[in-house]
Amino acid sequence: MLRLILLLLIISPALCAKTYKVYYLGGQSNMEGFGNNSELPKDYLRPLKDVRIFTGNPAADFKPDGGLGVWDTLQPGFGLNFGSDGSANVRSEHFGPELSFGHRIAAINKNQSVAIIKYALGGSALGYGVGNNWFPDYRRGNGINQYDHFLTTLRHAFSEQDIDGDGEADKLIPAGIIWMQGESDAYHSDITAHRYMSNLQHIMALFRAALRDASLPVVMGKITDSKMDPEDGLRMNWGSVVQQAQLDFVEQDTCAALVTVTESFTHLEDGWHYHSADYLQLGEQFANSVNLLERQCATD
Repeated sequence: MLRLILLLLIISPALCAKTYKVYYLGGQSNMEGFGNNSELPKDYLRPLKDVRIFTGNPAADFKPDGGLGVWDTLQPGFGLNFGSDGSANVRSEHFGPELSFGHRIAAINKNQSVAIIKYALGGSALGYGVGNNWFPDYRRGNGINQYDHFLTTLRHAFSEQDIDGDGEADKLIPAGIIWMQGESDAYHSDITAHRYMSNLQHIMALFRAALRDASLPVVMGKITDSKMDPEDGLRMNWGSVVQQAQLDFVEQDTCAALVTVTESFTHLEDGWHYHSADYLQLGEQFANSVNLLERQCATD
């Protein structure tokens, strides 16, 4: 009997520890999220205790506080105006695709714990010299840009041994990258738009390397133009170039997919951002798409 008790004491921590499939969500403002918490259906208002989320503090280039955060329970408030000092999160009145993504991916993985790591900043671009950007070889100022904030986010997220606070170390396994970005590159210039394909390939290779899986599934959301520009109707003069680059990327990468549900979305009066219901639909489509890719890439 004593031996049995000792054996249970030895193996019980392993039985309590969890393995989490982790998804990284990144990009610019439509990943950051302009959805209004006040417009959410009641099923999305309650914290989803079984899904953990680490959202890195959004910060401009040159700022040293980008990527700070703490693990939290998935709930509304991780959208526009979210912030963190690394010791506490300040949730906002807004949400992004992460909310419905978390609900849907948890429903798909009923017997598997899931977690989300998010870092996104509105207006950020892949192209060098376009304000806040993700260009990995950035050399302006102190050299800190969005790519550095992404790495800081990962470092802090993965350094926490017990993300659910149950007293046992958890294991985090990267399962996918979700990317909603490209509007800034399509808006800025012909040069940044035509460089989008090479920049996208480069940054996704670096993301996969940082997450230690060269074939990690990548799901992107198609950028769409609101056609609300007062002069020529186009918000993004080179939108078609970036859209083609997105399509080319997924056609050339067997572990990538493009979510095109955004084609049916309408925009807010600012001509850039989606309505609350759109973000819920987008997050669900991201989850469905990455689930299919996970199965596809596992058999390739």
